[in-house]
Amino acid sequence: MAQPAPARFSNLEDCVEATLARVGKHVVLGLPVAVGKPNALVNVFVRRAVQDPAIKLTIVTALSFRAPRWQGELQRRFLEPLSQRIFHDYIELDYVRLIESGKLPSNIEVVEFYLEPGGWLREDHLQQNYLSANYTHVAREALRRGLNVLAQYVAAAPPNEAKPGLLSLGSNPDLTADLLPQIAAMRAAGKPFALIGQVHQSMPFMYGDALIAADTFDFLISETNTSLFSPPNLPIPPVEHAIALNVSTLVRDGGTLQLGIGELADAIVYALQLRHRKPAAYREILESSGILARNRRLIESEGGTAPFETGLYGCSEMLADGFLDLYRSGILKRRVYPSARLQRLIDQGHINDLVDLRTLDALSSAGMRRMSFVDFNELRDVGLFREDVEFERGMLICPDGVQVRASFETAEQRAAISERCLGNQLRSGVLLDAGFFFGPASFYEALRKLPSSERELFAMRGISFINELYGHEWDLKVSQRRHARFINTVMMMTGLGAAVSDALAEGSVVSGVGGQYNFVAMAHALPEARSILCLRATRTSRGKTSSNIVWNYGHTTIPRHLRDIVVTEYGIADLRGRTDREIVEALLGIMDARFQDEFVSAAKRARKLAADFRIPEVARTNTPLALRDKFSVWRSQGFFPELPFGSDFTTEEVVLAKALKLLAASTSTFSGKLSVVADALTKGAIAKDVEPHLARMSLHKPATLRERLYQRLVASAIRSSRERE
Repeated sequence: MAQPAPARFSNLEDCVEATLARVGKHVVLGLPVAVGKPNALVNVFVRRAVQDPAIKLTIVTALSFRAPRWQGELQRRFLEPLSQRIFHDYIELDYVRLIESGKLPSNIEVVEFYLEPGGWLREDHLQQNYLSANYTHVAREALRRGLNVLAQYVAAAPPNEAKPGLLSLGSNPDLTADLLPQIAAMRAAGKPFALIGQVHQSMPFMYGDALIAADTFDFLISETNTSLFSPPNLPIPPVEHAIALNVSTLVRDGGTLQLGIGELADAIVYALQLRHRKPAAYREILESSGILARNRRLIESEGGTAPFETGLYGCSEMLADGFLDLYRSGILKRRVYPSARLQRLIDQGHINDLVDLRTLDALSSAGMRRMSFVDFNELRDVGLFREDVEFERGMLICPDGVQVRASFETAEQRAAISERCLGNQLRSGVLLDAGFFFGPASFYEALRKLPSSERELFAMRGISFINELYGHEWDLKVSQRRHARFINTVMMMTGLGAAVSDALAEGSVVSGVGGQYNFVAMAHALPEARSILCLRATRTSRGKTSSNIVWNYGHTTIPRHLRDIVVTEYGIADLRGRTDREIVEALLGIMDARFQDEFVSAAKRARKLAADFRIPEVARTNTPLALRDKFSVWRSQGFFPELPFGSDFTTEEVVLAKALKLLAASTSTFSGKLSVVADALTKGAIAKDVEPHLARMSLHKPATLRERLYQRLVASAIRSSRERE
């Protein structure tokens, strides 16, 4: 029975009422990751549950965004104007506010499988209701919890761009595309379900699995023009630039790239652009830094330092805005096609995207003799055959009725097919497949402004396609994901190669597993792939600096038997296939020198190093000062800027952000507070060039003694921050 046309609503209350009438008062509401949530609609569901205790509302989702929060007066002065400027009409989620205030009623449960990183460490409800699951398993787990409502933003097609009746899932086909077959089965079985879409004016109209017929939805809500959540690009510190410089040497031309979001991803994009656009300068930096000398064999076998001639294909859980920069730079240019046999021939250089007799000859040489009906449809869909050619009983039926044997065995047969049946150029190729996206407002605008022919190159997919290899598309995925480099960040590495990414030793969840395990496992399953886990060598908390490479830890995310490549600001450690002793020695070479002795002692106690082992002298140079000296030279030459891709931050805000971060670290202890206050009060007059920064904090004309102290503290922090740089 055909699915009836969706009911359309302009009033959110009416839509919620219709949903409750359909599924009853036990609602299990699935919401997309990140920006696909229809916040205003969700808030109506929440308010109804608050007002009616008989309603049991379970929300299953991840990354519930909120505008910046602040603690203390100085943070407020910095963040409040920034938040008003960037998030002025972003609709906050009511369930987030209720959780923050401790007022979430007992009939509402929020289950998240990926938390705002570090944002909910002290929140009981989310810690207790965190769902630890691979991204690819979330759809299954939501169904097991009784999922009966799925709601998300959708995009309407720009004028004259798509067939009538088509919508796009925009940023979030990730879970929805995987759930659609199960939803159809539930409907067929008579189980109540409500699939709800709300059109959002700012949501880019994306292709791939995101294309969906409007009548797939049960309810459609008229469009809204409130802001999508749009975090600004953050300044890139030298440490991230140093990590990225190492990573950029491991990316193989003609390969596949997976990236995340944040400063490190931006730094990797910058380093790849430097390699591509200024190869001589890039090579000189690698030589002077010692990266080439330490890793020459690994770089030659796994990566490279030359510009990207063939280019990269992106296969990434998240479409970060950096991929657009790689596209504009001519780096993201390796197209992949939905045919494994043709993809292999393209990557081997036997054919290109132009279709002619040579294409058939190459297929024949690769072992293809006769075509089945399935083979024909695959090749026609990708453009090898004309659309008006048909297949019947082993014969190709031409538009004029002439029949040609569907065989590549002889030169005569191939010539006959070439003369009558071939298309002109392969189609359906893409430069990137991704599951979801979010980023700055300029990123959404850039996607919207891309011509449809270019936007189609950025295909949005179900997460099972991106994060998983197994299934009927195994051969296709292996052929497309050549030389894959899956780049992820971790919090800590243990001495024997396990990674800590999502939680602390006692179990407090920092973020979530997400797709990290998927990508690490894929790196071991694909024949040419590598997993690259990146981390800062140290962290500083409450005035104390600690190593992020530790001998042991009470929680791990990636087990040590899946160890691969690890990168810090001090270098690259290739752990794949290494013995325990070799792993310890490799990690020692990329950790901060201040913590090496303790690490070696622990390894010796565990009998993983010989009693007479000595730390190599080259590793002793792994210090922040040495790193800072290198980057000060390169930055003076115009390399490694803080904001290579622009930002919504003003110049003053960039300076203030660093100064306030330093001030917070310096005052994390009582003695630190006394020292900072004393220093601020005893310094001389405030420098002229600091006044614009004080004006941004509304401290240029202090009216009270407290404001005068704040003025001195901020000015002192700016001075100290500049001295450190």
